[in-house]
Amino acid sequence: MNILDLLSPNSILLNVAPPASKQAAVEQLADLMEQGQHLKDKEAYVQAILAREELGSTGLADGIATPHAKSAGVATPGLAAMVVPEGMDFKALDGKPSRLFFMIAAPEGANNTHLEVLSKLATLLMDEDFKNQLINAKTKEEFIDCIKAKEAPKQETPAEKAPVKEGYEILAVTACPTGIAHTYMAAEALEQKAKARNISIKVETNGTSGRKNVLTDEEIAAAKCIIVAADKNVPMARFKGKPVIITKVANGINKADELLDKALSGTVPAYQPKAEDSTDSAGSVEGESFGRQIYKHLMNGVSYMLPFVVGGGLLIAIAFLVDTYNPASPGTFGSNTPLAKFFMTVGGTSFSFMLPVLAGFIGMSIADRPGLVAGFIGGALAGQGGAGFLGALIAGFVAGYLVISLKRALTILPSSLDGIKNILLYPLIGIFLIGIAMLFIINPPVSGLNTWMVETLKGLDPNSRMLIGAIMGGMMAIDMGGPFNKAAYVTATGLLASGEYGIMAAVMAGGMVPPLAIALSTTFFPNRYTPAERKSGVTNYIMGLSFITEGAIPFAAADPLRVIPSCIIGSALAGTLSMFFDCTLRAPHGGIYVIATVGHPLNYLIAIAIGSVVGMIALAILKRPRKPEVNEN
Repeated sequence: MNILDLLSPNSILLNVAPPASKQAAVEQLADLMEQGQHLKDKEAYVQAILAREELGSTGLADGIATPHAKSAGVATPGLAAMVVPEGMDFKALDGKPSRLFFMIAAPEGANNTHLEVLSKLATLLMDEDFKNQLINAKTKEEFIDCIKAKEAPKQETPAEKAPVKEGYEILAVTACPTGIAHTYMAAEALEQKAKARNISIKVETNGTSGRKNVLTDEEIAAAKCIIVAADKNVPMARFKGKPVIITKVANGINKADELLDKALSGTVPAYQPKAEDSTDSAGSVEGESFGRQIYKHLMNGVSYMLPFVVGGGLLIAIAFLVDTYNPASPGTFGSNTPLAKFFMTVGGTSFSFMLPVLAGFIGMSIADRPGLVAGFIGGALAGQGGAGFLGALIAGFVAGYLVISLKRALTILPSSLDGIKNILLYPLIGIFLIGIAMLFIINPPVSGLNTWMVETLKGLDPNSRMLIGAIMGGMMAIDMGGPFNKAAYVTATGLLASGEYGIMAAVMAGGMVPPLAIALSTTFFPNRYTPAERKSGVTNYIMGLSFITEGAIPFAAADPLRVIPSCIIGSALAGTLSMFFDCTLRAPHGGIYVIATVGHPLNYLIAIAIGSVVGMIALAILKRPRKPEVNEN
């Protein structure tokens, strides 16, 4: 399979005027991808692209940008190409305008053959002459002919290069989160720069299709230095005692010469693994703050927890929906009929895993598999001891750092005992220590705090509850899926387990408003938006009703100073009204589809509708009508 098997003439656009923003460029490229019939859900794909951009810009050096993502919205692997002769600010790593764009689409579970072709394109773009030929192409036919000519010779892969008999001077490992483009571009850049300087190098790539050109123990022993240019975890313990440079994958692309100079300088310190496991990760990326690391550990736990919460919570909601209420026994509501009891039992079992899974995967993010065991036990003890969600969250971090300390302490043991550390010492001592910490140090105060907080929320006067609703609802719109949004949502789901259901209702109402407000605005005030935005606005009705706040992200990214404040106003109002109407919600997700489980459902719909309309009005006031462009249709 060749590159042109994935790139059709319909997906190529030359001589494009500079798009107004990164989001506009992504939308334009996605339109080209859709014209090539590679997408089944353009909006889902765009969201995946924007999420990838949040991890780090795909605007590279020397005028190239390669926005890419794997997404369920992709029907078939594909490419889209766009040339902007004047260049545009795509947040390139060298600060220069981007002129040549290749958007890459890969479906989830894509065939490795397709990914290899996409990766080959990424390496070809490192050729300066090839890049300039594409930028200067006058017609689509000329653009395609350039690619044909470049693909004609057999492409040499790293695995086919003859090894150096005396070993390699420098070894390298490259990896990016998606493993499609940057992984191979960094490898190509390092190889090209090393070849130009007559430096022998071997590069291992950790892409979507797995590890390729894997470094051997003999090569590692003989090398002067190892460069790890990675934005995700790669096996590191094998480099123990060797000089290792750990950096971002982008630096492998744009600072290859600097990395080679540093590798040969003789000043690189020897690497010492943080753990004995062969899966030890590359550690913190350069420039990553401690706060950012804490956030990543927390989100790792939350990402594993949410499926249990959402699936179990919705089944519990169904149990209430199909049950019959018995006034004589209100405490059994949800389990009175056999069908309701079935849903309650299954959903409750799933929901009960929330705290152990949260704590376990926070612990694992910090200390690898030994941290998982201690974290699970800590989370379970938090649930049993009444410490709830907050206790489990603390348990995860305590478990992770306890195990890290334990690993360091046990380095004094002889190496002959290494084999029993993972299967005996870490679990045994880790569980013992987290048990002491939870039962005697964490649970008592946190349980008391948790009880006080729930009782206080229940006993607040209506005005105070309305203020809390405004805060929680507004937080859902501040960053629409980011830390503020997640903090509000995670707090609400944690309170569900404690019997506080009003906060969850306010949070879901606040989360539904941003996409609904934008959808209404594009419908009733279309002159504020581009044709592409108006088309996207329609899908936001579905996203809003489904409680998918992220549907508003492209609009917020394109015009944050107007869109975000408008959405915050609408979301805060919806949360306020939800509390004012005393609405409750036992399901942690579902949007309009779980309305039958809401306390005071009609009032709840009114709260969401008012918040959405007010958000729409705020957008209409803040956003001015656009001047129509010549090519709009």
